[in-house]
Amino acid sequence: MELTFLGATGTVTGSKYLLTCETDIGTKRILIDCGLFQGLKQLRLKNWAALPIHPKDVDAVVLTHAHIDHTGYLPLFVKNGFTGKVYCTEATRDLCDILLPDSAHLQEEEADYANRRGFSKHNPALPLYTKEDADNALELLVAVDFEQQVDLGDGLTLSFSPNGHILGSAFVRVQNKKTSVVFSGDIGRPNDILMKPPARLKSTDYLVLESTYGNRLHENVDPKVKLAAVINKTVKRKGVVLIPVFAVGRAQELLYYIHLLKSSGAISEDIPVYLNSPMAVDATAIFSNHSGEHRLSAEQCSALNRTAHMVNSVEESKRLNETKGPMIILSASGMASGGRVVHHLKAFAPKPNNTILFVGFQAAGTRGSAMLNGAESIKIHGEYVPIRADVELISNLSAHADYSEIIDWLGSVESPPKKTFITHGEPVAADAMRLHIEEQLHWSVEVPEYLQKVTLI
Repeated sequence: MELTFLGATGTVTGSKYLLTCETDIGTKRILIDCGLFQGLKQLRLKNWAALPIHPKDVDAVVLTHAHIDHTGYLPLFVKNGFTGKVYCTEATRDLCDILLPDSAHLQEEEADYANRRGFSKHNPALPLYTKEDADNALELLVAVDFEQQVDLGDGLTLSFSPNGHILGSAFVRVQNKKTSVVFSGDIGRPNDILMKPPARLKSTDYLVLESTYGNRLHENVDPKVKLAAVINKTVKRKGVVLIPVFAVGRAQELLYYIHLLKSSGAISEDIPVYLNSPMAVDATAIFSNHSGEHRLSAEQCSALNRTAHMVNSVEESKRLNETKGPMIILSASGMASGGRVVHHLKAFAPKPNNTILFVGFQAAGTRGSAMLNGAESIKIHGEYVPIRADVELISNLSAHADYSEIIDWLGSVESPPKKTFITHGEPVAADAMRLHIEEQLHWSVEVPEYLQKVTLI
């Protein structure tokens, strides 16, 4: 086997790994994840650059989970010639049904907005791909049960194991008669309020491991305490709590926490709550259809769905910007890189009685990262918007395991991999994760570079 790192090196986005396998009857090429680069402009430009392999030469794609930094390149991959099967879990398929068309819609919408406002350097501005491209990609998805072994042909097999990050998220194992490699995807937390803990990893010859929080530990405090404090402080000012959320995972977790706070009297039951993301609304409904993967009962799922008013129309979304607080708005995207939340930021960020509350990792180059680092203004639709609202962070609501939780998970491996490759982390985090593993587990570890190739024997 030969492994090529086509993304998620030096960054937490653009996850793509090409596995080239020589068999008795030819060469098999499997792409693990097919994600978009997000954040810094030099990363986003990679989405427009040609890959070092033509899509038509790839035999299959395997998705670890549905988040756009792992799936969002798929419509373009199909547009450019890929015609094989895309393997994923059932919940990942269901979530991709809403995530990929939404990603296409946002790109078409942004290109149209840029053309109408004339702030693009390109004339005309074009989307990376269209909704038609997303629909074509969805036709190739093949759902696979957890722990089911899939024959990829020529002696290659594939299987998924739950990793607790979001619905459908999985560790991916690919192996032939001699060698096995596991791709961790994004690893969930052992005590997440919604998701069940990651399955244990028994053994593998090679491991490709995420490191989003490779240099950090999550606070060992109940996030409800800070959430209640932020909400109550803002409500006292008659302000708006605007929470940029990832439509899949964090939106549902925040709704459940708000439900618990209202039920306990920690915040007023009268505070209006709005979920303004059609994608998050659909994802919340899907949550009830996959009860085996999460911790909530049917009754708790029902309570989660009743916690917020679900905003679907553009008109209602616009009206929220003219509505006075107090109120809570949850809106995608989680890093404020697109979606309806950017329109809310234009309306609410300039007012000092409001609060912008972040609840997940903010990649370098995103508006979320800029605001948390004290930016006095952010650029939206070609204009600079002043940040006068409070900017807060609840760091331990992340769906990613921290480095200690990852080390604990790795501790169950019966024998060390021949090599562990650290990816999906910004440089400092990835190198810190390398050091933790080397010092605590004494494994052979490497932090690969973009487009690096390694041979797996």
